[in-house]
Amino acid sequence: MPKRSAGLLLYRFGPSGPEVLLVHPGGPFWAKKDLGAWSIPKGEIEPDEAPRAAALREFAEETGTAPPGGPLLDLGEIRQTSGKRVLAFALAGEFDPARICSNVVEIAWPPRSGRMLTVPEIDRAEWFSLSDARAKILAAQAPFIDRLAALLSAT
Repeated sequence: MPKRSAGLLLYRFGPSGPEVLLVHPGGPFWAKKDLGAWSIPKGEIEPDEAPRAAALREFAEETGTAPPGGPLLDLGEIRQTSGKRVLAFALAGEFDPARICSNVVEIAWPPRSGRMLTVPEIDRAEWFSLSDARAKILAAQAPFIDRLAALLSAT
């Protein structure tokens, strides 16, 4: 069965319109990748955990800051190329990317070498306009940007 993750797409209204917060994965594989490498803060849904609760928990784990309060907007689900299903929720709020303090993970580096390297799960976060976010985010997650744009234009 494919893994299921849940994530949070934080948004705000900047001087030029809506902006979203994306995170960049840590570690040597992602170090020099930019376009198509960013993501929403997300992670696996624990057994018997509600997707909304997982999205809020993962935001806190990956950024080091509890998400702001407020209503969550359901952005639906996508399937990544790995087969992983990702459910996302949008939340209006502020976050200072300079305050990022991600949890760490162990990875084998180089791959299949047997040597383990401890890296931050994410190495940075940044606010992007919706058009810039579409270029930066993993292609499979781009529908979340479009769905948020549709929800914001409908209000």
